[in-house]
Amino acid sequence: MAEHLMLSSEALASRTNGPGIAELCRALLEQQKETWALLRNGYRSLDTVRTREFSFDDALIRIQFNPGRLTSSSAKVDEKSIKERKCFLCVQHLPPDQRGLAYGEGYAILCNPFPITPEHFTIPRLAHVPQSIEGTLDVLMDLARDMSPYYNIFYNGPKSGASAPDHMHFQAGTRGFLPIDTEFRRVSELFGRVITTQEGLRAVAVNGPLRRFLALEGARRNLVADGFTRYLQVLREKTGETDEPMVNVLGSYQDGAWRILVFPRTRHRPSFFFAEGEKRILISPAAVDVGGVSVTPLEEDFKKITRDHIVQMFEEVTLGRDAFRQSVEEWAEA
Repeated sequence: MAEHLMLSSEALASRTNGPGIAELCRALLEQQKETWALLRNGYRSLDTVRTREFSFDDALIRIQFNPGRLTSSSAKVDEKSIKERKCFLCVQHLPPDQRGLAYGEGYAILCNPFPITPEHFTIPRLAHVPQSIEGTLDVLMDLARDMSPYYNIFYNGPKSGASAPDHMHFQAGTRGFLPIDTEFRRVSELFGRVITTQEGLRAVAVNGPLRRFLALEGARRNLVADGFTRYLQVLREKTGETDEPMVNVLGSYQDGAWRILVFPRTRHRPSFFFAEGEKRILISPAAVDVGGVSVTPLEEDFKKITRDHIVQMFEEVTLGRDAFRQSVEEWAEA
C-alpha cells in the first residue's frame, strides 16, 4: 500500500550533495516544496512567523506565533475523539501529493507541512500502532545517528504533547534551532549533578528552576539505551502509571556519541489551556517547548503571554523538583 508513497534515492540523486539519509531528507524537502502546494505554503508561512523571547536562569524560552500549528495545538486527544477521526498519519489518509523515504523496518520519513523548525519531518510507523517509546528507542537512536549532522529527533509521549497518540511516530527538526542545543553545557554546569561517569556513558541530572531532565550521553549504545529504560521504569513506579510514563525525549548524535534528554511530565496541558475567555491561552507543550520554543497559533495569545504564564506552564506539566531529585537518586541506585 505504501509503495506509491516512497521516493528512491535514485529519484532524488540530482538534488543531493552527498550520501546518507540526512542528504536525502534535504533533497526530499526540496522536491516536495516543488510538487506539493500544502507544504510549499507551510514553509512560506514559516518565513513570516514572529517570536518573543523570555530569559530564565536555566532556559531561553522563545514564543513562536505560528498560525499553521492551530490544528496540532488544539487537537482533541481524548479516546472518543481519536476513535471518531481518521488517523492523519496512516498511509491511506495522507495527501495525494505527499511523498516520503522508506526508513528502517516499517517507517517513513515525511515532510511536515506545518513546520516549526526550518526543516521539519515526521517519521511515522507504517502500521497503525499506539505511540510508545518503549520498544522503539532503537529507532530513535538510529534516526539520531542517520539524520545527523543536520537534525535532532523529538519524541512526544501519548499523554505529553503528541497530537496523534494512536499512531507511533517521531519528529526531526533542524539542529541548533532549539535553544537547548546551544545552552545544554552551560545549564548542565549550573544546575546539573553528574550521576554516572563510566566508559561509554555519562548521566547528568539537571534540576533547574524551570526545567528538569536526565541527560544520557555516550558512545556505547547499549549503556545509553539501558539507562533510558531503567529511568522509565523508575518513573513508572514513582507515578503509578500502568502505561508509559509521561515524557518528552530529545535525541541527537555527534562525534560518535548519542545524547538523549528525558523530560518527565505530570500533565498533558497547563490549566490555562482549558480556561474560559480571556484567561485561555492555546499552548499544548511538547518536546520543542521543553527544548525552548513554545508555539502558539493565535496572535492574541502570542501578545498576552507573560513570564508568569511560562513559569506556570512548566510548574504544572513537568515533574516537580523534589520528585525529580528522588527519581534520579532511585535510578542511580537501581
